[in-house]
Amino acid sequence: MLVWAAGLPAADRLIPHVPALTLSAARMILAALALLPIWWLIEGRRAVTGAPWRTGVLIGAVNSFGAFGLILGQARSDAVTVAIVSAAMPIIGMGIEVVFDGRKITPALLIGMALSLAGGGIALDLGITGSTADVGTGAIASTGSSLIGAGLCLASVVIFTFGSRLTVTAFPDMTPLGRTSITLGGGALTSAAMVVLAVLFGLPAPDWTALGPPEAGALMVYALAGLALSQLLWIVSVGRLGIGLASLHINAAPFYVMLILFAMGGPWLWHQVFGAGLVVLGVVVAQGMFLPRALRSHRLRG
Repeated sequence: MLVWAAGLPAADRLIPHVPALTLSAARMILAALALLPIWWLIEGRRAVTGAPWRTGVLIGAVNSFGAFGLILGQARSDAVTVAIVSAAMPIIGMGIEVVFDGRKITPALLIGMALSLAGGGIALDLGITGSTADVGTGAIASTGSSLIGAGLCLASVVIFTFGSRLTVTAFPDMTPLGRTSITLGGGALTSAAMVVLAVLFGLPAPDWTALGPPEAGALMVYALAGLALSQLLWIVSVGRLGIGLASLHINAAPFYVMLILFAMGGPWLWHQVFGAGLVVLGVVVAQGMFLPRALRSHRLRG
């Protein structure tokens, strides 16, 4: 989660100058180019060429839509908002388990969802000032724009969580490196095809005059640390712990992002700290950790 969180401030440097679709494709292509040769060297040609690439491309396409949505959401909010919304991933993971695995809805899950929603509203400063401050730039964004950004981030996290589940369940005999590489490769192919089509329909080019060595470095951090490395570690965790338990570790991401931005000269906003804390508390409560045993074990019927 630390390397993933480091990618969000890096994205802030790129988003104003590069269209979201182009940035998403560049990120996925670089990540795939980093991992595919390593997969080939470690596991051999047969493992790569004999892999179920059709399935990998399909799941990679799902993940690519999630990555694209996350960039769109960050463009309309800020890095901290992305991290706070992403911290709700454990609840989303439990929701997916309710739908696909027959997991029962508990009072703890409902209370946790309510706390997380309240925390998200406080972090976005909804209904207090009518605007939100971008922690990365200090700019003021409208509440409407931030709500759209948060909504896009939430949709992206749902897609990513579902894609992570598919990545693990669809390739039971592959190593975490193989699972990550094949889906990143599929996502890179999908993203590249989308960019080509978008260019044909008038997608604007990046603002090349605003891009230099600092932006190139930011792209490396965003692609290699924030996607290639973090995705590999994430798939290892999901494979060993399951989607629900593994996603608990994303709770620290908002605080990592806040500390990174503060170290870079950004403001420290206590309402975002409090909101992030409520989101984390909601996730913990949803797991049944702070409730009496009788309430934890109770199942809602209906």
